[in-house]
Amino acid sequence: MKLLAFELATEACSVAVWIDGEVHERFEIAPRRHAELALPWADAMLAEAGIARAQLDAIAVGRGPGAFTGVRLAIAIGQGITLALDRPIFAVSTLAALALAAVPAGDDAQQEQRVLASIDARMGEVYVGAFRVHDGDATLIGREAVLTPDAVVLPDRDAGWLAAGTGFAAAAGALREHLAAQLARVDAEALPRAGDVARLAAKMSLRGEASAPERVEPAYLRNQVALTIAEQKALRAQKERN
Repeated sequence: MKLLAFELATEACSVAVWIDGEVHERFEIAPRRHAELALPWADAMLAEAGIARAQLDAIAVGRGPGAFTGVRLAIAIGQGITLALDRPIFAVSTLAALALAAVPAGDDAQQEQRVLASIDARMGEVYVGAFRVHDGDATLIGREAVLTPDAVVLPDRDAGWLAAGTGFAAAAGALREHLAAQLARVDAEALPRAGDVARLAAKMSLRGEASAPERVEPAYLRNQVALTIAEQKALRAQKERN
């Protein structure tokens, strides 16, 4: 299987090519440069691998949650390529990609690991999702949500959860402090990567979970994804007063 993956939901820009289980990836923290970098990186990586776009079997995109612009861009790029090539697309949870990366390769071979993935959602909130990671796959427990750090509750009270993502650094580490007794290891600097999106898409392919391009939708989780002009002015005025 030959698959091209994009993960643009955070300040990190990441593109990966999956070729029969081997992953080639580019990753850079590049705020506001995703539109500039993503497609040129993809073309360069395909050229380096000696693969034409027409030889791709599928596209995978990180569907969020995350930054409004980045999530929309990844889906738009994925839809454009898949429609042009008449290929399937895999919409992968950005939080699931974070969860998968929290378990080093080989660590989940014998038993599943429980991972809480979280991304800073701004406005005093975090995106969160609890996952079981096993055999190179991440299975959501319950649902993904956007919450204030003190409202996050793990599915069980047992200690030993792994934690990954910028949500654990947001608000002066409020989420990390709130769940400290249940967390065994925390990586508050972890960012989602396209290589993990590709790995999860490969698992989805085995289960026949591809989507039609026109049916892929971003996972914003928050009903209000952007401030109105009036709200932006009010926020700026408040900052100036402070």
